[in-house]
Amino acid sequence: MPHIPAILLKRTNTRGLVAYAHDILMTAISFGVSLYLRLGDGIQWFPLDRLLIGCGTFTVIGAAIYWRSGLYRGVWRYASIPDLTAIAKAVTLTLLIFLLVAFVWTRLETLPRSLPFINWLVLMALLGGPRLVYRIVRDRRLDMRMLANGNRRIPILLAGAGDGAELFIRSLTQSGGEEYRVVGIIAEKSRRVGQQIHGVSVLGTLDQLPQVLLDLKNTGEKPQRLILTKNDFDGSIVRQMFDQANERGVSLARVPNLTEFRSSDPDKVDIRPIDLEDLLGRPQTTLDRSSMRALIAGKRVLITGAGGSVGSELARQIVTFGPASLGLLDSSEYALYQIDGEVDGNTPTLSRRSIIADVRDAIRVEQVFTEFQPELVFHAAALKHVPLVEENCCEGIATNVFGTVNVADSCIKHGVSAMVQISTDKAINPTNIMGATKRVAEQYCQALDLDRGEKAGTNFVTVRFGNVLGSTGSVVPLFQKQLQDGGPLTVTHPDMTRYFMTIREAVELVLLASAIASPGVKEDGAIFVLDMGEPVRIMDLAEQMIRLAGYERGNGINIEITGCRPGEKLFEEIFHDSEEIVQTDTEGLLLATPRATSVGEITIALNELKAICEKIDQMEARQSLAVLVPEACLERNDSDDGAVAKEASPSPRIVEVPVAREDNAIS
Repeated sequence: MPHIPAILLKRTNTRGLVAYAHDILMTAISFGVSLYLRLGDGIQWFPLDRLLIGCGTFTVIGAAIYWRSGLYRGVWRYASIPDLTAIAKAVTLTLLIFLLVAFVWTRLETLPRSLPFINWLVLMALLGGPRLVYRIVRDRRLDMRMLANGNRRIPILLAGAGDGAELFIRSLTQSGGEEYRVVGIIAEKSRRVGQQIHGVSVLGTLDQLPQVLLDLKNTGEKPQRLILTKNDFDGSIVRQMFDQANERGVSLARVPNLTEFRSSDPDKVDIRPIDLEDLLGRPQTTLDRSSMRALIAGKRVLITGAGGSVGSELARQIVTFGPASLGLLDSSEYALYQIDGEVDGNTPTLSRRSIIADVRDAIRVEQVFTEFQPELVFHAAALKHVPLVEENCCEGIATNVFGTVNVADSCIKHGVSAMVQISTDKAINPTNIMGATKRVAEQYCQALDLDRGEKAGTNFVTVRFGNVLGSTGSVVPLFQKQLQDGGPLTVTHPDMTRYFMTIREAVELVLLASAIASPGVKEDGAIFVLDMGEPVRIMDLAEQMIRLAGYERGNGINIEITGCRPGEKLFEEIFHDSEEIVQTDTEGLLLATPRATSVGEITIALNELKAICEKIDQMEARQSLAVLVPEACLERNDSDDGAVAKEASPSPRIVEVPVAREDNAIS
């Protein structure tokens, strides 16, 4: 038996050593059995000394190979194909080394030529067979335990007939399954209907959920929960299942991602309630993180508005790509304190600066650029709350327009390689000051990018997307607060719709757009637009949040229609009619071709606007914005209290891009 280091003994439990001893014994037995199968009764004439020496040599070689191969890090209870593959490799290597030793020693004169092949099959059976039998016996014992507890377990229906369902059912079996009982599966594809996974039948497809629930109820097997076994279901499908299950008194839950860490008992089968991201999310393709790393690694990166929702998520993701240093700039001391502490906790060795500054202060911005010398700038600083900016027009212009001008001009002066401007769908056919100011910021960055042309200089990248789910000041935190207060939830108009993205997917696509926005990919002045799928009715969102909280509309929590606020639209658009839509090679990223404005023209108009804002003339500032953004509708009638939402066009512009998509593509 080979020498076993003490440290390895400590890492190997008693069961592993028992398995090791078992394999050594089986190796010795296999040699004799193989020789008998080859020689039959003629084995009695085989020299005993050669039999003992050959068996001993073969066993010692096997013992050494098995230990070095790490066969005892696995658990027999979970024995599977990878374990059998590891055994096959170890057995093959053992036989090859034994044949080499035997050839050097005896030139293989006394060993039958077919013995190695017979021995390989025998040894595989003796090593793999007991593992397989152990797992079958244990699983059957657990099945019996589950049957004994069947009446006390919660009946559940699984959505998705793939790997997730198989893993979930297998985990139930291995853990004893004392809490849940799977009564059926619904699949995405009809070809799976009628098939079984570990004895559980696929009863129908996702769109047949109401009928499947009715059939199960009629047979006395009505499930109490519908469990999502995939984490990339399209948000619209999840919403449909959520509504259908809720109507029939069945709650919706999901299994955790396989990559999620759990501190609970690893043998316990966990399911968790679905959250709002499951309802609004969309399947994402795997993004090219290598290009993001190439963009950021070793660079000095500055984030304006770093304490905000988008800015802080940018900071979290950027630090994972190894920047040389990170500058966090925000006018809010508390917000900056929070993200600075988070970055410090996650990457304490990263060189960083936390900068209290207002992007409206051109002198301070210039000082920051002079001292920090950024190579890459993400401009997320903005005033974004529509009603507040509507009431404070000049302040919104100062931050969203001239803050962007100050940052962009400093980028050019200091030779920043790229500036990424975060924009919004409210900049399209704007009906409010916030949207109009963001459109002017887009125009200025587009003009600078077009003016650069073939010259070396700052690459201006503008990325436009909709509402960030759960961001500060958005509707979701408002609804959550109203739920905590016992309601009602306030909706301004029953037909109000909005585009939503999760903060993570929005920032990932912003980073990817920045990484691929080279002159050869992006036309100068073009704007990246994130594909946000279908818009969501705010009324539906409110009702879903009520049900997720365990209430029913009208029975404990009500929804109150408050009337549209000044500047609100019933729907948002992501493209202007004059912008040509271009599909990029990356799913989820579209390009809007530029609406050209020269730097000279926009600079003259901005100088006039700045003079007006310095006088704090709100009405004249609105009129000046309307000139800069001709498609804007900024008329204000305070007498109607915003009772009717303005529409930018007769109907929403539905964008259809002719591009082939995989099943899990963003839609």
